[in-house]
Amino acid sequence: MWPRSPADHTLEAVMNRVVTVGLDGTPESLTAARWAAREAELRGVTLRMMHAWVLLSEEWDEPPTARDDPNYWPKWIVEQARRSVEPLHPGLPVVEDLVAEDPVDALLAAAEESELLVLGSRDMAPLASYFLGDIGLHLMVHARAPTVFVRERDDSVPATDDGDVAVALGLHGPCDELLEFAFAAAARRGVTLRAVHGRNLPASAYTRGGIVADPYLPGVVIRSAQRELADALRPWREKYPDVPVADTVRAESPARALVRGAAGAGLLAVGRRERHPRTAVRVGNVLGAAVHHAPCPVAIVPHG
Repeated sequence: MWPRSPADHTLEAVMNRVVTVGLDGTPESLTAARWAAREAELRGVTLRMMHAWVLLSEEWDEPPTARDDPNYWPKWIVEQARRSVEPLHPGLPVVEDLVAEDPVDALLAAAEESELLVLGSRDMAPLASYFLGDIGLHLMVHARAPTVFVRERDDSVPATDDGDVAVALGLHGPCDELLEFAFAAAARRGVTLRAVHGRNLPASAYTRGGIVADPYLPGVVIRSAQRELADALRPWREKYPDVPVADTVRAESPARALVRGAAGAGLLAVGRRERHPRTAVRVGNVLGAAVHHAPCPVAIVPHG
């Protein structure tokens, strides 16, 4: 576990399929490590445990004592996570990775090399308090790989992810990467895929008192959306015939429909269109609702 410089990309695990978990020593990151370990096991890939700190020191020729080792705490963070995972997944290949780099840059680079990036998140906290402050916000918007945010669980048992996989669909354009991720996740777990879509009624449908003027309009809107949802799901049902699918359309805001649809789920997948410049950190209503209020791990899947 040698500290790597920003230019050093020779880590052997990078050449293989990996799930990367970012660690910061918090209980949330330990929960994320356990979730990532099970996901890596399901995928049959290596788990990479990464801690990035720009002030990491070069290793000494002779191992220093713990008192003198400037990298004592970074090593302890990764070792603690490894000890948390190994009893639960004894055969899982694990690589420890200390990176002498800014955490945002290191984790963005890790996402490029990984099938999945996994981070801890603080339960029901403001967005700015997610993983290492605003690091989670940057990764949420810019990571090129699917990124999963996992809330802390006060236990040390395997993360079984009991529950269905839910996927929130906007139906505003192609979302093949999102549907591929969601169907594959449900197939690996042997659970039902819940496809959830929320559609607002047009503003003209309401009276000044906020009452729907035409009681038949919600049904018309829902039936139209159901046809669109069925069309979007059809090729993926054919590709994954063994995955049971439950599709739901709600005549309400997409954000509210997403939160309701995620109740009891083991994983929620949400799409993020790659339209933002590198410096932007804007998060839309649907994505914000997912990371704030979904009661399960949230996978943010970039797509065109």
